[in-house]
Amino acid sequence: MTALTHRQSEILNIARASGRVMVEDLVRRFEVSAQTIRKDLNDLCDQRSLTRIHGGAIIASGVANLAYEARRFVAAEEKKAIGAAAAARIPNGCSLFINIGTTTEEVAGALSSHQDLLVITNNLNVAMLLYRHPRIEVVVAGGTVRRADGAVIGSTATSLIGQFKVDYAIIGASAIDEEGALLDFDYREVQASQAIIANARSVMLVADSTKLERNAPVRIAHLSQIQTFVTDRALPPSLQAICDTNGIEVIEACPAKPELDESAA
Repeated sequence: MTALTHRQSEILNIARASGRVMVEDLVRRFEVSAQTIRKDLNDLCDQRSLTRIHGGAIIASGVANLAYEARRFVAAEEKKAIGAAAAARIPNGCSLFINIGTTTEEVAGALSSHQDLLVITNNLNVAMLLYRHPRIEVVVAGGTVRRADGAVIGSTATSLIGQFKVDYAIIGASAIDEEGALLDFDYREVQASQAIIANARSVMLVADSTKLERNAPVRIAHLSQIQTFVTDRALPPSLQAICDTNGIEVIEACPAKPELDESAA
């Protein structure tokens, strides 16, 4: 393995602290050209320390996820837009599951003005966001609380989820591969997510496009098992084909803006 330069080591430290690095930010920080930064990122990706995303890179994933607080910084604006778009699809007076994840938390935050909801969750952060609202009843799955992120996992949590049959499930995933597999890192968390999918009449996946650049070892489900996919931008052709074949509604929370026609301007 080639030794890292001082700048590359600094870039890697920044990525570990915040979850991602962007070319424009690094150009300003190190006062070098964008081409130089891209070469640094490519070298770090070749060593499997980083994974390239549009405009930058994120910490490479394999068998361990990013720290939860670091994940909050990855695609933060996109997640907020996804949360608002997903919440807009949830009617008043319904029941729903919400699982663990920074994006599902954004959905929960956007549900605060809804009325007469029953929310069952294995995510303590979601419970803290919603329990104060008088028109939202919150049920928290019991079991072991994972210190890293407030997830409630294990057989007790999965068993409680199985006692409900709800209108909607809001789920996240750590990675989505090109064949449509929804993936995560902790098999105990995955068992809870699988129970959520099995006991909901309609399943909504909320995931930003950086999840398409990542990998994880444990299979939650397949894209064909969901009904709605809320993401930030257009899907690659392989995933869009799966959605089209299975009648999955795809909602782009941050659609690309059309280019300005200079002649018209």
